Amino acid sequence: MDLIVQKYGGSSVADADRIRRVARRVAEARDRGSQVVVVVSAMGDTTDHLIALARQISPNPDARELDLLLSTGETVSVTLLAMALREMSYEAISLTGAQAGIHTTSVFNRAHILRVDPERILRELDNGRVVIVAGFQGISEDLDVTTLGRGGSDTTAVALAAAVRAKRCEIYTDVEGVYTADPRVVPEARKLNEIHYDEMLEMASLGARVMQNRSVELGEVYNIPILVASSFTNAPGTLIHGDISMEEVREVRNKVRGIAHDLDVAKITITGVPDRPGIAAAIFESLADAGISVDTIVQNASTTKVADLTFTVSKGDLEKAMLLVRPVAASLGAGECIGDPELAKVSIVGAGIQNAPGYAARMFKTLADAGINIEMITTSEIRITCVVSEERVLEAVRALHRAFELEKAEESQGDTP
Repeated sequence: MDLIVQKYGGSSVADADRIRRVARRVAEARDRGSQVVVVVSAMGDTTDHLIALARQISPNPDARELDLLLSTGETVSVTLLAMALREMSYEAISLTGAQAGIHTTSVFNRAHILRVDPERILRELDNGRVVIVAGFQGISEDLDVTTLGRGGSDTTAVALAAAVRAKRCEIYTDVEGVYTADPRVVPEARKLNEIHYDEMLEMASLGARVMQNRSVELGEVYNIPILVASSFTNAPGTLIHGDISMEEVREVRNKVRGIAHDLDVAKITITGVPDRPGIAAAIFESLADAGISVDTIVQNASTTKVADLTFTVSKGDLEKAMLLVRPVAASLGAGECIGDPELAKVSIVGAGIQNAPGYAARMFKTLADAGINIEMITTSEIRITCVVSEERVLEAVRALHRAFELEKAEESQGDTP
């Protein structure tokens, strides 16, 4: 029998009627002869409501207790879905992350999966049951419940698919697949039939909310095809896989596959940083020790033995990062630390764009023509990212989507810039 993993997001299980609809979809897969493992998120906005409730009790909730609280949202979803399937005369069992053998690091609120012990899942499948696993959660070596961060149920699903050697992982959400841009921002955005892991990883890392980036990484490492589709329609989704060769992807005329944007960007600038070895290490080690991820880093050229160092963090980490950086900067003899939370990123993504002439120039000219100032620029082989004002980023997305003609089918798009 084929073994598949299906994941349903919070909007797909937001109420009792939607849970019954998901149960029917799972039953259809079971009727086709597949063994099914289902990963479920918390219902609707449950996680946000639980966070708000915790902050009514404490403005800075203890991380361990918060994770235990948040894990209850997924536990509610899996038990209700198991009940719905049993009402339809299908054998089903719900499991928490711990019961499913998901072992994680001890970093609360943003744990990483260390390993999955799938024995319990496989045993239940052999007994003819549909196995329903709570997404977004696991258990540490100290037996504490942990959560995987926003979008963590995607990572749960792909990790389980790898552990049980599933044929594929299906991610069901409230959109019909992966689009050339967020269709809520660009109504004419086009759904992609397929996309390479590397391109999807860049889009997920740069703010495309349809998949968590860690889940795409796992899919590529373990070669798990991932289908992203809607739980509300039967429209074909987008297949994320590696069977397309990157050389084939690079040969298409328009190398830009999508426009991604991220509103969760804050900038920290340290002025008057002494230009000597070890300075950057001292600054960024303090952030790393606190679990704060740093993204774009820019240091201007030094002509007077001092320089300005600028980097970006998530908005939620800005206050904590400033508290850490200020004393370090002072001890190094640097100047003031300036934080700016009102920024965002916009990126063009596509295999080979960095090595093809014209793409960067067209991107920068498009933003200039729209009067959008670029604060910072960073690149990789398959993307170019600009940090811009938060209030102008949606305008930037729409302008770039038009400039690269992404609303057109790929065969009718223009040649390279």
